[in-house]
Amino acid sequence: MTHVLQELIALLALEKIEENLYRGPSQDLGWGTVFGGQVLGQALAAAAYTVPADRFVHSLHSYFLRPGDVNHPIVYEVERIRDGGSFTTRRVVAIQSGRPIFSMSASFQGEEVGLEHQDEAPDAPDPEDLLSEQALLTRIADGIPKRWRARALADRPIEIRPVEPVHILAPRPMPPHQRAWYRAAGELPDDPALHRYLLAYASDFYLLPTSMRPHGVTGFTHPMHVASIDHAMWFHRPFRMDQWLLYVMESPSASGGRGLVRGRFYDQQGRLVASTMQEGLIRLKADPPKP
Repeated sequence: MTHVLQELIALLALEKIEENLYRGPSQDLGWGTVFGGQVLGQALAAAAYTVPADRFVHSLHSYFLRPGDVNHPIVYEVERIRDGGSFTTRRVVAIQSGRPIFSMSASFQGEEVGLEHQDEAPDAPDPEDLLSEQALLTRIADGIPKRWRARALADRPIEIRPVEPVHILAPRPMPPHQRAWYRAAGELPDDPALHRYLLAYASDFYLLPTSMRPHGVTGFTHPMHVASIDHAMWFHRPFRMDQWLLYVMESPSASGGRGLVRGRFYDQQGRLVASTMQEGLIRLKADPPKP
């Protein structure tokens, strides 16, 4: 297991400070604000701490309310909405400096057998035949602004291998969909809950930029305000985050300075293990560059 992956696992292990109250550290990825995936993963961990061990999260719905400050920890307040015969519901509010920065509702269920079907997994190249995001960025390192270069080339806890990579310094208009393989950078413990926290964390990468692909812009080529507004996720089947998962993303619409994106995670056997949906801000700060 790599050092950065160990740091991420530690980040998701929250401190209990009172009944239904938990605290987690903030991580600086070089963006000036807390990464949305971190808050997602930590909030899910806080909710799960109050749920019986034989119940697992099957869905979550969340809103990003304010930017998180990387210089301060985050407190997670859990409200026990319902403990039913089949489902358990929790509401979580993430707080910094006395103000909510994020809210989430999550539903948990025990193992149950029932009707089953799924979408077919799309074809994709083998991940071992693709370059990682980090390797692709290394090729253009000299063109990356110095203030971003160290972060762009730093080791990552989640390895991402894009199938249709975007040249972040010279993007061209592309269809509003993409595929990428995801895997934790090392072997993980046999703790299904941890694998779900890590997938929630990783699900925020690459999702919103899918809605920017048709317009041939990135944050490196044009001043933009890009931020997640809401994020929903459904967990369908067991998986391991230390084995390759294919993230299939598509953006059906962008308007009003917002982009909508939906995603699906498949394992290498073609099983649909999770789905996502996100709307986010993709606001241009000036007129977009001409092709």
